[in-house]
Amino acid sequence: MRALAASVLAACGLIASACGGAGSGGAATDQAAPATAGSRQEPSQGQTPPQETPAQEQSSGKQEPPKGKPLDGKVIVLDPGHNGNNYRRPDIINRPVDVLTEKKACDTTGTSTNSGYSEAAFTWDVSTRLTRILRERGATVKLTRSNNTGVGPCITQRAAIGNKAGADAALSIHADGAGPRDHGFHVIMPKKIGGPVDKVVAKSSRLGIDIRDAFRKGTGIPYSTYIGKNALDYRNDLGGLNLSTVPKVFIETGNMRNAGDAAKLSSPAFRQRIAVALANGLQHYLGT
Repeated sequence: MRALAASVLAACGLIASACGGAGSGGAATDQAAPATAGSRQEPSQGQTPPQETPAQEQSSGKQEPPKGKPLDGKVIVLDPGHNGNNYRRPDIINRPVDVLTEKKACDTTGTSTNSGYSEAAFTWDVSTRLTRILRERGATVKLTRSNNTGVGPCITQRAAIGNKAGADAALSIHADGAGPRDHGFHVIMPKKIGGPVDKVVAKSSRLGIDIRDAFRKGTGIPYSTYIGKNALDYRNDLGGLNLSTVPKVFIETGNMRNAGDAAKLSSPAFRQRIAVALANGLQHYLGT
């Protein structure tokens, strides 16, 4: 905060019981502090008043500026996997695009729980919750789609959005559709491919580990039992990673085809826990 005007400080020095005195460290309250032996006493009649010490001399410490929010100045791009109407436009989402290591479909429909809760709806819900948390912590947040009623964008465009934003970190949010006995979460990180992602592979790896650790701690969901090692999986076939020039990872938050995982992912309260855990992982990465 800015230094107080000398007149205000002087007034504070004159009324020590109300302002706490110079350098007292105490917070002002609605009630004045009781007089003590060291308090300023009014002079008797005919007595010369004591000389006041200038307020500037009473306070020797410098005023500290107000602390900002933990993610002030950081740009984060969130990529909610798939989209709610992808299934309506196979002509668009099945169009092949170049991800440098191969050709892949522009986008996919994603999976769903056995009760019909779609991955696209899940990723959108978690992303909107996470956006609110990150913005409250000071971050600038951009999303690769603005609703869950559209189609796409293509995986190549999703990467381009993060690149154009110059993101300090980018996170693609998903849930898996594996066998019913498979459960747990895993984080997908890029490999070097002789392409644009190579320069951020190391940073992406650090981001992925921070996301993994925070997600495990915040949700209690175990490491994947069916893919990766210690919930980490490195791939070179995902356009969203191959084409990224900013640190980026994917997270498969659980298996929607497993009854236990599906129950958690279908719960609004648990999705809030997921969002908080992901925010903590991003904040840890960006603060180190």
